[in-house]
Amino acid sequence: MWKVTLGYVAIAEVIVSIVVHLSYALSIFGSAVWIDVMSILSASSSSSNSTPPRHKPKKRDSSDDKLLKAPIVLVHGIFGFGKGRLGSLSYWGGAEQRDDRILVPDLGALTSIHDRARVLFYYLKGGTVDYGFERSQQFGHSQFGRIYDQGHYPEWDENHPIHIVGHSTGAQVVRVLQQMLAEKAFAGHKSTSADWVLSITSLSGALNGTTRVFLDGICPEDGQTMKSISLLQVLRVAVLLYEWLDIPALKRYYDFGFDHYNLPWHKAGMSGLRDTMLGRSGPFAKGNWVLPDLSIQYAVEVNKRLQTYPNTYYFSYATNHTRKVFSQKLPRSFLGTHPLLFLRALQMCLWRHPSHLPPPYEGYRDDDWQDNDGALNTVSQLYPRIPHEHPHCELDIEFNYDQVLKPGIWYYTTLEADHVYFVINRDRAGVHFDVLYDGIFQRCRTQMKRVLKSSQTVEAAVKSICVCENECVCGLRLFE
Repeated sequence: MWKVTLGYVAIAEVIVSIVVHLSYALSIFGSAVWIDVMSILSASSSSSNSTPPRHKPKKRDSSDDKLLKAPIVLVHGIFGFGKGRLGSLSYWGGAEQRDDRILVPDLGALTSIHDRARVLFYYLKGGTVDYGFERSQQFGHSQFGRIYDQGHYPEWDENHPIHIVGHSTGAQVVRVLQQMLAEKAFAGHKSTSADWVLSITSLSGALNGTTRVFLDGICPEDGQTMKSISLLQVLRVAVLLYEWLDIPALKRYYDFGFDHYNLPWHKAGMSGLRDTMLGRSGPFAKGNWVLPDLSIQYAVEVNKRLQTYPNTYYFSYATNHTRKVFSQKLPRSFLGTHPLLFLRALQMCLWRHPSHLPPPYEGYRDDDWQDNDGALNTVSQLYPRIPHEHPHCELDIEFNYDQVLKPGIWYYTTLEADHVYFVINRDRAGVHFDVLYDGIFQRCRTQMKRVLKSSQTVEAAVKSICVCENECVCGLRLFE
């Protein structure tokens, strides 16, 4: 009887989750269509009722200035999109308009972290996306994907590095890309190195996985397979149908990123649809999509090889929207939390790792993972910490811009916000949105150029930001 009751509760929870997520998806899609329709009508009205404007020549930056001004690349998270998708809607809430040299790639809404990193490289450098022969054989997809006839930053190299800001899953995508650069993992590009990346800024970044994937339907036993009754099973079916129907107008508007799997009806046929639905082939068959990559188990494995490099600056803005009520963490407020996130924020506060399973890593404690922003646990966003901690230092958001910052260290701070507070809708965050992005972009344009010229300067800088009283636990003095 008890098991039957739990089954009904699980089904009810899945139905509620479907309704909430579908409502939000339709509202975003509807908003994008409405904005585009109104823009077309406005442009048509303006062209018929006004004389052509007189264009004044724009002041151009000198070529030297452009070389010195490294591009800032904004990398979206799960279900995100880049420039050109969803019409005029901006994933970044228009933050890309706050600087004149920002790139906003579209990397696929649900593709794996590895595949996104590969696409990002060729988006910048140009060429045909190469996922790798061995990986294509392992997961059953084409080795080659999109073709970028002209890279968005073809001069990209060690002397022309970039700044990257990653939101949510995008933060881990960036770290994987940097590791690939260090390992020279791109055929035909043997001069790549970690120094091609000048700075990485993680915004609500999935640096150590999240317990939310277990609530959405990933099995905690292995962090990869899906439960038979879950939100993710419904998502899987919907995505496969969307990809199989291959409606051009919809695909141009929004893309899940599975083009290298040849899922459309004119390539796969009915038999292909049957095989993907039954889990015999496709991205969901072997876990080559983003949700398994967000499990704690995946983070433990991938973080074993991901490094923090000595010539790159690292920053992390973690978000937390919970508070302690007596001895239990709960969402900070019902009205202040985005409707899409409130239920999951509550469930993440109450999550307990199954007692009959071994912990996902040595030293795991449920209490450490209660604070969250509705999508990611706050402890996961601070800095890479499992299976081992990387050098780190807490930094107040209103730090002095004259302060000397040192590469090779994760500077982190925690903001009171939910997971989507600083994306999609700029009006939700208001002035906090402006302060955050202006601060990030200002730091990229000014502080990253600082170079420590002597051992005395290094020692002074370390002492000025290391907060440890006696024995250093943050890792900063390791660089003295």
